[in-house]
Amino acid sequence: MSRSWQPAHPGTLPELLAEHIAREPGLRRVAVDGPSTAAPEQFATTLIAPLKTRGRPVAHVLASTFWRDAALRLEYGHRDPDSYLGWLDADALRREVLLPLGSDGTYLPSLRDPVTNRATHATRQTAAPGTVLLVSGSLLLGLGLPFDLTIHLALSPAARARHTAEDEAWTLPALDRYDEDAAPHRYADVVVRLDDPRHPAISLAP
Repeated sequence: MSRSWQPAHPGTLPELLAEHIAREPGLRRVAVDGPSTAAPEQFATTLIAPLKTRGRPVAHVLASTFWRDAALRLEYGHRDPDSYLGWLDADALRREVLLPLGSDGTYLPSLRDPVTNRATHATRQTAAPGTVLLVSGSLLLGLGLPFDLTIHLALSPAARARHTAEDEAWTLPALDRYDEDAAPHRYADVVVRLDDPRHPAISLAP
């Protein structure tokens, strides 16, 4: 896909994206995808208030609460890049959140605490009409998950290497492979380029 880019101001970027998300009526399942250095969870949080001012109820699900059990995801150690690509339990996210939200308007807000690895025992929620469900985290795209809109926070490999904390540098080969295999910078509906967070650029799919 050939993309066109426009500069965006960091302070008004959430408003711009909220306007884009809210223009379609009904329940919307929105992925906010990006490497941890782009802080997709915090980025999704900045969308909540501007979406609400546009009359849209908002729910926010952290993809990390749908990681696989630690016995599976850490089978080859805590810092295995190949395993990292499969940490997300995509089937559980599809089954417990995305498909039921699209059918009967219910969803499970979390499955497992990513730190303690214990089940959260969360209660299923019923989304209000017109809810925007934000699912934020890393490595969300290219899995066939039924999102209505996908947002990718993009950094070049060099920028990722510069901004990634030393204790997370082991994830960089996995993120490079994700860029190559899933190509989120090409296929996401919205791409926000954050090589320099002070001067982001945005591309909206036609």
